[in-house]
Amino acid sequence: MAPPYFRLPLDRLAVLESGPLGATIALFEPIATVREEVAVFAYLDPKWRLLGMRHLPSGLADAVMIPLREIVADALAFDCTAVVMAHNHPSGDPTPSDADYAFTRRLAHALDLVGVRLFDHLVLARDGCESFRRRGLL
Repeated sequence: MAPPYFRLPLDRLAVLESGPLGATIALFEPIATVREEVAVFAYLDPKWRLLGMRHLPSGLADAVMIPLREIVADALAFDCTAVVMAHNHPSGDPTPSDADYAFTRRLAHALDLVGVRLFDHLVLARDGCESFRRRGLL
């Protein structure tokens, strides 16, 4: 279970969290308050250095289309070992939806087939952040 402070404002949460989670929250924080759903992918090398990113705006307030093929192709092109995904919930509630869970499973499987690890999927919103890794789902 996530600590109770996991629903603090993201700028304070990024300071409280240590290690890769705090760094990724700080990296993705700007999308938390965007009024349309946006998905962002960070491609990392074995030493956790950022190799590149992809931003996928949706134009919609409650969904974003994410082409698995492009994410896997990016991972191969960057020759990364790990991917961190984040997307926002414009509603302000960071609770993952059923579609978020289903997509995360599909993405983790697709990346695993090419030897890349989905390190985390963060859902950011005005009211905080949810981490699939913290929930024990990755």
